[in-house]
Amino acid sequence: MSEQIHYIMGEGRDELYNVQTNAPGPQGSLPLTPDMLLNLPSGDLFGLSQNVGMGWKPGELNGKQILILSTQGGIRAEDGSPIALGYHTGHWEVGILMKAAAMEIRKRGGIPFAGYVSDPCDGRSQGTTGMFDSLPYRNDAAIVQRRLIRSLPTRKAVMGVATCDKGLPATMVALAGMHDLPCIVVPGGVTLPPTSGEDAGKVQTIGARYANSEITLEQAADFGCRACATPGGGCQFLGTAGTSQVVAEALGMALPHSALAPSGQPIWEELARQSARALIKLESNGMTMKDILTDAAIRNAMILHAAFGGSTNLLLHIPAVAYAAGCSLPTVNDWIQVNREVPRLVSVLPNGPIYHPTVLAFLAGGVPEVMLHLRLLGVLDESVKTVTGETLGIVLDWWESSERRYNVRKYLKEVEGVDPDTVIMSPDQAKRMGLTSTVTFPTGNIAPEGSVIKSTSIDPTVVDDDGIYRHTGKAKVFTTERAAIKAIKDGQIVKGDIMVLMGRGPSGTGMEETYQLTSALKYLPFGKYVTLITDARFSGVSTGACIGHIGPEGLAGGPIGKLRDGDVIEVIIDRNNLTGSVNFIGEGDKTFRPEEGAAILANRTPHPGLQPDPDLPDDTRLWAALQSASGGTWRGSIYDVDRIITVLEAGKKALGL
Repeated sequence: MSEQIHYIMGEGRDELYNVQTNAPGPQGSLPLTPDMLLNLPSGDLFGLSQNVGMGWKPGELNGKQILILSTQGGIRAEDGSPIALGYHTGHWEVGILMKAAAMEIRKRGGIPFAGYVSDPCDGRSQGTTGMFDSLPYRNDAAIVQRRLIRSLPTRKAVMGVATCDKGLPATMVALAGMHDLPCIVVPGGVTLPPTSGEDAGKVQTIGARYANSEITLEQAADFGCRACATPGGGCQFLGTAGTSQVVAEALGMALPHSALAPSGQPIWEELARQSARALIKLESNGMTMKDILTDAAIRNAMILHAAFGGSTNLLLHIPAVAYAAGCSLPTVNDWIQVNREVPRLVSVLPNGPIYHPTVLAFLAGGVPEVMLHLRLLGVLDESVKTVTGETLGIVLDWWESSERRYNVRKYLKEVEGVDPDTVIMSPDQAKRMGLTSTVTFPTGNIAPEGSVIKSTSIDPTVVDDDGIYRHTGKAKVFTTERAAIKAIKDGQIVKGDIMVLMGRGPSGTGMEETYQLTSALKYLPFGKYVTLITDARFSGVSTGACIGHIGPEGLAGGPIGKLRDGDVIEVIIDRNNLTGSVNFIGEGDKTFRPEEGAAILANRTPHPGLQPDPDLPDDTRLWAALQSASGGTWRGSIYDVDRIITVLEAGKKALGL
């Protein structure tokens, strides 16, 4: 016998061959009526057979069916130990929330169903070809979730349980598209930082810091081991995962004070039961997603994004939620207006100035606490409905005098020794502490369609006294992220450089996230004197003078794709007035006006190294084409079906097909 086959098949055991070929089936009978048999589709009737086949008692089949969808990943033993690992901590514990919600639904006479659409980890895929699937995954997951919802025709309501960078935005997009269903989001919470060590953002720079002799091998190994100090929840900083939780609550899709709860702890688990009760009430009152997601709710989410200093990735996800909900899509001018009106009030990782982990923002009062300050400024629409069934104004009235608010803030101050008002600040205190508004949208001859920078995260020591960041330097051009990070590790990047990473937008890489570059620059001593510009995107935890989303992308003929080593580039970012420019203004020792630079770039050929990544999957190429036909990244990388069909029909006609 082949040793390999023997190894695989093993020794035969007699009990394996005692195969049962029939069974008596569940006891009892289905609660059918003549009307059901005459009028229900066969699928509804067969569904009842399936339900009792899975063990549900026939006498309990008349409850309302509620679907729970989550991004759960991995296989956990009963004691929580891993049998098979998940992709990340963010989806490792959400099954606990699902179980708590399901038991609450059953307790109240409902019939819970559960489905799963797991999600990847942007941290795990940084610098790898796995990143080529990151942003496209959001659309795919939302499609699958919507298909699962529609595939259970008897569901009366839907709960989405999700946590991280793509899974939670996908869940919000999926539920936003369920206009006539009651839906609720349960944010999956955050992991805790180590008592002594580094957070999950900083720890992702151990390679670059070791290469530059900033840390030892032993330090790298120690920091890396303890960064994820608890097994569940999204990262401890206000990156895309944390910001998405804030936005879900700000939209009214999640319960008040549900974003950023510490995963695995009682207050976190109780949110699942509270959300189940809220969903049951929504269904009984006939309130659906179209009642909650309105243009005003979208604007409130943008306002909270600005007040928290959130990830620039939400500039892709909020428009996608708006599109799915049938609301107006926010424009760049809308974002500019919001960020000019709304001060940043939250001091957490990665923006600072005090680098609190996000769990402290939760204890300081989270989203509703920030909203109390914004209410005084008069920028919120308090008439919007929320999943509580009440208006936002009523929710804030409750929060202001609630026992919950008093207790969490008291705990933070008396037990943790942190003043809540140093985490979530009043506008006056935030101004005194030097907090600046979140996002600026530079334009110029390199970015004629615009770009994005989290201007609040530029190191203040390189900003002039008038609040303006100015950097003129020579370009060092890269066409792959691999080459760019190698240059940082090898000492090829020095103080004063302007790094240009081109061809990494949707058509080149699926618009990869380049956090390994931005994080390395943040934690290396010369990094604050380096500017990075790219047609790719950044992680929500990115900081520094990093300009992304440059449009048009290089592979779509954008001027960024025509830059060369040694080109002189001028970057100006006004952090107070939220204006900026990024211009090609010189070659060698010769300088010229931006208008002349635009003409020179127009006549240049693309960089010889500019090409789609050879490892770009066909799935991502298709995503890039579809989102481009739908308006591209500035419309949230959505699939606008009507526009796609129009483009396809025009193409077929032009080709004579």
